[in-house]
Amino acid sequence: QVHLVQSGGGSVQAGGSLALSCAASAYPYSGSCMGWFRQAPGKPREGVAAIHSRDGGPVYADSVKGRFTISRDNVKETLYLSMSGLKPEDTAMYYCASVPSSLSWCSRSIEGAGDAFTNWGQGTQVTVSS
Repeated sequence: QVHLVQSGGGSVQAGGSLALSCAASAYPYSGSCMGWFRQAPGKPREGVAAIHSRDGGPVYADSVKGRFTISRDNVKETLYLSMSGLKPEDTAMYYCASVPSSLSWCSRSIEGAGDAFTNWGQGTQVTVSS
């Protein structure tokens, strides 16, 4: 069983920056798609960014392109999300997730709500004030 533990997040004013981390334990890291999802109150969960463990290029939701950066450290088995230029509409609970997958599947993995992801972090709140 993969266990994902998140850290980071918090509150910031619009235009500010925050970073999230997601550390994995007992982790079949190779061949996995790792992603970040978020859910705002009253809204469905949405994909933010994803990256494959085998040198796949990152993919981003249009709403965060140019502002968020997803990265991973395969040695530390940790996933990161660097967020800058934050907007009030970025306010949400953020979740990391992982699932064994192909590169091609991972490139499309954030198009939905992430229901196919099998391992989830506990969630981290990000609040952006105007």
